[in-house]
Amino acid sequence: MNGWRLEVERLKTVDITSSYGRKKVLCGVDIAAAAGQCVGIVGTNGCGKSTLLNILAGLRRADKGEIYFDGNRAQGREFFIRYVGYVPQESNLIPELSVMDNLRLWYQDAGMLRQSLEQGFLRALGVERMCRMKAGKLSGGMKKRVSIGCALAGDPPILVLDEPDAALDLPGKADIRKYLCMYKQMGGTVLLATHDEIDLELCDRVYTLSGGVSKEIDRTLRGEGLLNQIKE
Repeated sequence: MNGWRLEVERLKTVDITSSYGRKKVLCGVDIAAAAGQCVGIVGTNGCGKSTLLNILAGLRRADKGEIYFDGNRAQGREFFIRYVGYVPQESNLIPELSVMDNLRLWYQDAGMLRQSLEQGFLRALGVERMCRMKAGKLSGGMKKRVSIGCALAGDPPILVLDEPDAALDLPGKADIRKYLCMYKQMGGTVLLATHDEIDLELCDRVYTLSGGVSKEIDRTLRGEGLLNQIKE
């Protein structure tokens, strides 16, 4: 995580719009996140959370709008590769390969991979204990740890996660939150879409998505108060 710039706004989107055919999914999304912050995105199923995350990860192009990383407008795939590590809801590991072979597909520098396993974030995630296991034999929580480790291969300052707790047991959820807190403390920025209120305890800012439009809300809202904001 060397060389990260600690700008007031590590990530900023301006009027992000996206459609599938004639159906508009995002109609003007504005969000911002600083270094060391976690930002939560909440909303009903189909509100556009995954579409937004795909755009922020560079996997989908917005129809309109701008994305800024450290004040620089994102232009070209290289910007997203440099700044963003993306962890999808479903495992993106190749099940037939070992954990080590999956990691090698992401880590171009063998020395960096070894260092991370010995004393870096992969060790903090406990991935070094899984290296010889087939990815397809891992539990849901173990797969999520390895997926996060793969996403961090390029030392990105922004980590984007789609439903990080999906299908995890309680210990697995607690572990993932612990690692995300560590990432924040090291100056990383976390952006996550979630349906789980406990994830919001990590968040410094929370946005709702409704009708394709984003709105920042009180990050301490829970229960009926949060539900009312999501439904608006």
